[in-house]
Amino acid sequence: MVTQRSVAILGSTGSIGTQALDVISQHPERFKVVSLAAGGHDVAALAAQASRLGVDAVAISDDDRRTECLERLESAGGPLPEVLSGPDAATEVAGRGADVVLNGITGSVGLRPTLAALEAGSTLALANKESLVAGGALVKQAVQHPDQIVPVDSEHSAIAQCLRSGTHGEVRRLILTASGGPFRGYSRNQLAHVTLAEALNHPTWSMGPVVTINSAGMMNKGLELIEAHLLFDVDPGDITVVVHPQSVIHSGVEFVDGSTILQASPPDMRLPIALGLSWPDRLDPVTPPCDWSTATAWTFEPLDEEVFPAVNLAREAVRASATHPAVLNAANEQCVDAFLRRAMRFSEIPAVVAEVLAQHDGVAFSQVTLSDVEHAETWARRRADEILEASCLER
Repeated sequence: MVTQRSVAILGSTGSIGTQALDVISQHPERFKVVSLAAGGHDVAALAAQASRLGVDAVAISDDDRRTECLERLESAGGPLPEVLSGPDAATEVAGRGADVVLNGITGSVGLRPTLAALEAGSTLALANKESLVAGGALVKQAVQHPDQIVPVDSEHSAIAQCLRSGTHGEVRRLILTASGGPFRGYSRNQLAHVTLAEALNHPTWSMGPVVTINSAGMMNKGLELIEAHLLFDVDPGDITVVVHPQSVIHSGVEFVDGSTILQASPPDMRLPIALGLSWPDRLDPVTPPCDWSTATAWTFEPLDEEVFPAVNLAREAVRASATHPAVLNAANEQCVDAFLRRAMRFSEIPAVVAEVLAQHDGVAFSQVTLSDVEHAETWARRRADEILEASCLER
């Protein structure tokens, strides 16, 4: 008999959260959603989700939207859930001991909820890669057993599946695939003139604006490299990024005997989300498989690291100190926000991130604390803003 798992969904109104609810709706006997958390940009959607699912608690990070959320819940009828609000609301519900906590929050603000879920003993279905990137050593210290973190990024889910084919000692390297984004094949000169609309036009995936911009400049792949290093205990130098435009091979593992195991499926995030919720079991059904009855071709090419230096910046950050990855992510978040506001050029993002990284002193891995990580992030955001302001004045 299948035991029903209680689930808390953080970022429930975003892309990951809504797709997770779609998966759960197909398997009501397997999952019971007990709490939802969202930033507050779409209170109507959050209240509708909570009313439909009959959750116990709702967390909204924007204090100013709490009253609106309560009013919408009351007008929907039925039992009222507990409504928490403020910057710590998601952390509160994450730490209440649900069987599974799906962290689909965007950005390093997901770190505290990640730590809270792990400390409460929940299985963490992790889509919020930034929390692992920023607080890598802290997150690893909080893990209570090897399967407590189940990756939801399609690449890391693929690697986790492929690793079932061998032992850790048999791994030669990880193969991390990248779609190449909208600017695959561009030169550095061409990148200097791309527009916001072009950067937001991803050829394969439909994602939020921050992730889409990160993907366009390959910073997403740099963050994923750090995540893979931490999740699977593989040296960054043994993680190879390969451009695969069709986004059907989601990543793989090369073993010491020369065998490479790859995971293939159509580009649909519901598959890794479903595995994150049900690991180590597979759900039936989730998504249609590849169509093997028609002719098709999959291509692979090396990443041009001169045009897209973000992956090398990530490798350097991992080796530098415990807080350099947090600085990398925070500086990049500031730059992406500036680009979305049309306050800087797309091609300037890696240069500003590199400058901030070069100026950071860092904290030793054995000594890092949550306060150190948050202080490094605050410093990195401020320094990135200063560099951007100075650059604007020079124009």
